[in-house]
Amino acid sequence: QVELVESGGGLVQAGESLRLSCVASESTRCFYDMNWYRQAPGKEREFVGGIDSEGTTTYADSIRGRFTISQDGTNATLEMNSLKPDDTAMYYCNQVVHQSTRPDCDGSDTWGLGTQVTVSS
Repeated sequence: QVELVESGGGLVQAGESLRLSCVASESTRCFYDMNWYRQAPGKEREFVGGIDSEGTTTYADSIRGRFTISQDGTNATLEMNSLKPDDTAMYYCNQVVHQSTRPDCDGSDTWGLGTQVTVSS
């Protein structure tokens, strides 16, 4: 079972940048999605963006143009620019492996423990 570890969170001022990393404990030969989610206190977890194994990215409207997702193998990076206080949240990495006939492509859905991002005004 793969493990995901996020890092790079911290306390920054509005307008500043942060880069979050998600490192997977093992690589995969399967098609997959690497996603970023966030959850602010008292709110539901929301999708931030994702990148699939072919490099296609998707973004939530709330962060499009400010955040960029990239990957190196199955390690993903979330580059966050022009941060706002509303971006304050715990940020989670998520890997979804697409199910196929390969026994290791089992449709697994794995989450990291998260990294805290706090943006002060």
